[in-house]
Amino acid sequence: MALTTTEYKYIQLDERNVPIIAGTTMKVVELITSAKAYHWTPEELHTNYPHVSLSKIYSALAYYWDHKQKLDADIERRYQFAEQLRREAGESPIAQKLRAKGLL
Repeated sequence: MALTTTEYKYIQLDERNVPIIAGTTMKVVELITSAKAYHWTPEELHTNYPHVSLSKIYSALAYYWDHKQKLDADIERRYQFAEQLRREAGESPIAQKLRAKGLL
């Protein structure tokens, strides 16, 4: 995979210009999604992703704030895609059974 160095020490761009945390396969947007979803602090992110150093987490957070609009749009695009897949999949068989028994 060809990577391009950025002005952020621990952030690299892959061949599709997706920001990746150096030395990992984690996308910056994945870390940010966890931070937003669970309201995790940088220290809590490190506890939950111990393979990502705290310095790399702070670098990813700095990258996010400097590119917030673009990354927020990516997060929204991913959310809309997941919602589309959920709608297309319909209700799961177990949910249907629970609903039929009045448990949902």
